[in-house]
Amino acid sequence: MGNLFCCVQVDQSTVAVKERFGKFEDVLEPGCHCVPWILGNKVAGHLSLRLQQLDVRCETKTKDDVFVNVVASIQYRALGNSASDAFYKLSNTRSQIQAYVFDVIRASVPKLKLDDVFEQKNEIAKAVEQELEKAMSAYGYEIVQTLIVDIEPDENVKRAMNEINAAARLRAAASDKAEAEKIVQIKRAEGEAEAKYLSGLGIARQRQAIVDGLRDSVLGFSGNVPGTTAKDVMDMVLVTQYFDTMKEIGASSKSSAVFIPHGPGAVRDVATQIRDGLLQGQQIIQ
Repeated sequence: MGNLFCCVQVDQSTVAVKERFGKFEDVLEPGCHCVPWILGNKVAGHLSLRLQQLDVRCETKTKDDVFVNVVASIQYRALGNSASDAFYKLSNTRSQIQAYVFDVIRASVPKLKLDDVFEQKNEIAKAVEQELEKAMSAYGYEIVQTLIVDIEPDENVKRAMNEINAAARLRAAASDKAEAEKIVQIKRAEGEAEAKYLSGLGIARQRQAIVDGLRDSVLGFSGNVPGTTAKDVMDMVLVTQYFDTMKEIGASSKSSAVFIPHGPGAVRDVATQIRDGLLQGQQIIQ
C-alpha cells in the first residue's frame, strides 16, 4: 500500500538508503518519506544504527606451546553520518570483523606464555580494539568496546594446572602445620622447664624452712636445759620425728606391711642419715 502511494516508513534507530535508477541518492532518517517509484526512486535497503555484539572464538597457541580458545566479544554499530559507506562498502560486516579479530589474536597470544595470557587479557583486548577501530572506521562503523570474555586451555592442561596449584597449597599447609607443631613443642618444653625450676625452688625453700625451724628448736632447748649439746637435741628431735612417721604409716588404711630395721642401733643410724641429709641440703641452698 505504501509503494502504491510512494510512501516509505523508516523505523526508529534505523536509516534507509534511497537510490534513483540504481545510483545512491540519499539516506532517509526515521519517519515517513515519499519515494516516487515512477521517477526511478526506490529504497535499496535499511541499516540498523543499534549497538550490535559479535562473539568470536579463536583457537591459537601460546609461547609455551599450549593451545587455547580465546573468546572475544566485539560491540559495534554503524554511524548515521557514514551510512552509505556502511551499506555499500561491506557485503558481510560480521565476517570482516571476525577476520580482523583472528589476525590480531593469533599475532598477540603466541608471544605470551599461558599464565601471561590470563594476566594480560586487557592488553590483548586493547590491541584488538585498536586494530578494528582503524580498519572499520573507513567502512562507516564504530567499535564501541572489545572484551576478552573467556580463555579456555585444553582440559588436560587445566587439570595439570589445578594439580600444580593443589600441590603447592598442600605443601604450604604442611609447612604451616609443622611450624605450628614446632611452636607447641617449644612452648611445652619452656613450660616444663619453668615448672621444674619453680618446683626445685619450692623444695629448696621448704628444706630451708625446715632447717631454720630445727635450728631454732635446738637453740631454744639448749638454752632451757643446761648441759645439753646441739647434737643431743638434734638426735632427740629426729628420733621423735621417726616415731611419728612410723605412727602415721601404721594408721594409714592403705598400708599392708612395712619391714624396717628397729632397735637402738637402727634408730641411731636413722638419725645420722636424716641429719646428714638435712645438712647437705642446707649446703646446696647456700
